[in-house]
Amino acid sequence: MTSTDAASFLDKPYILDLFAGPGGLDVAAKVLGVRALGIEWDKDACDTRYAAGLETLHADVSEVRRERFQKLPADLNVLAGGPPCQTYSVAGNGAGRRALEKVKKLIHQLVDGAGEEEIDERLRELGGDYRTALVLEPLRYAIKALSCPNRNGRPFDVIVLEQVPAVKALWEVYKQALEKGLPREDGTRVRYRAAEVRTLHTEAYGVPQTRRRTILIARLAEYGTPSLPTPTHHVFNLLKPTQGGPERIRIAQPAHGTFAPLRPWVPMGDVLTDRELPFEVVSNYGSGGDPKKRGIRTSKQPSFTVTGKVSRNAIRRHPDGPALTPDRLTIAEAGILQTFPPDYPWDGNDQSQQVGNAVPPLFGMHVLAAALGMPLSPEDKLRENWGRLDRSDGTYRKLRIDGCESPISCGHDCPKPEERSSSRPSHPRTGGSPKRQAR
Repeated sequence: MTSTDAASFLDKPYILDLFAGPGGLDVAAKVLGVRALGIEWDKDACDTRYAAGLETLHADVSEVRRERFQKLPADLNVLAGGPPCQTYSVAGNGAGRRALEKVKKLIHQLVDGAGEEEIDERLRELGGDYRTALVLEPLRYAIKALSCPNRNGRPFDVIVLEQVPAVKALWEVYKQALEKGLPREDGTRVRYRAAEVRTLHTEAYGVPQTRRRTILIARLAEYGTPSLPTPTHHVFNLLKPTQGGPERIRIAQPAHGTFAPLRPWVPMGDVLTDRELPFEVVSNYGSGGDPKKRGIRTSKQPSFTVTGKVSRNAIRRHPDGPALTPDRLTIAEAGILQTFPPDYPWDGNDQSQQVGNAVPPLFGMHVLAAALGMPLSPEDKLRENWGRLDRSDGTYRKLRIDGCESPISCGHDCPKPEERSSSRPSHPRTGGSPKRQAR
């Protein structure tokens, strides 16, 4: 796929994607015709990004802000990011949720002009899981842009953030901070206008899985208040599993013809076309916390949320069909449920974790289009062949030189495996297991 200049209220949108993962948001940007540069800590995710032809900086987000911000392209004008969610997620360790009020205060202190060293000291005082602090990085980047010499004080025009629902309270404080205005060194403020912070269902945008993400979209005040993306599909209701689906769809007609009727949510069977129907997927997680009561979704329903443990979900023949030995989702199938192209070039290790942590590209396309005020590209573009760059290809080698300073390996400034320590201020989006960290 090739990128072209997009029709947006910005002349040439250029996204800086923090915690970029294997490329979900950047794939969405490329399909929209928008350029994006992703910063990603995890080497495995970077391997996938290079193979996919995505602009990448293999680096620690916090280190780039502190030491190399001035080396970033000066024409980056859209800031996006989904900080690691493990400490805020209900499935995580809860450190972020316990520190929520303190992190809120730090947001206000940043906007009131607290210096970087002062904020770092207060973050150290928080203790606990270092990933909790990473939710502040997008705000710190937005403030840093105002004093960066090579930007001549130019702010980011648009800010787009996504996270698990547990972070909604923080995004609300972010919204207040952005609307109050970010501080310049001369005492003036750069003000933004933000859409209502809301938790969106990805299946309401055509993604064949139930996944919820809380979204913040903000623009410089001069561009007006942005809107959240308009749903295109029904939301899946587990208690009424046929409601809003393709078999029992009951779509209310639009009043006065002002909007298009919602389409049915997309079942797994519609996208996993190489699977013989019917089938069912047995979750790796127990319902209600009971591991003996694992959830089940059929091929006539959307998938469970695709997580880093997706390869543990068993696929078996539905009781209405012939007997079949239990199987597992392939990485390509998990990617398809995330709306990546069928041949997306997953690379490196921990591919299940890469897939599970990614933003679904189709959902990202809706969010970016709303943020940038531009039309959506056809969904079919995400089902076209993407292709894999060969390691000997000139484009691949250039991407690696730009991202790792070497055409074949990591360079001096790339994060090192031994740096994966809880004492560090930054960490990969994926938050790998101790066994993986020791690799």
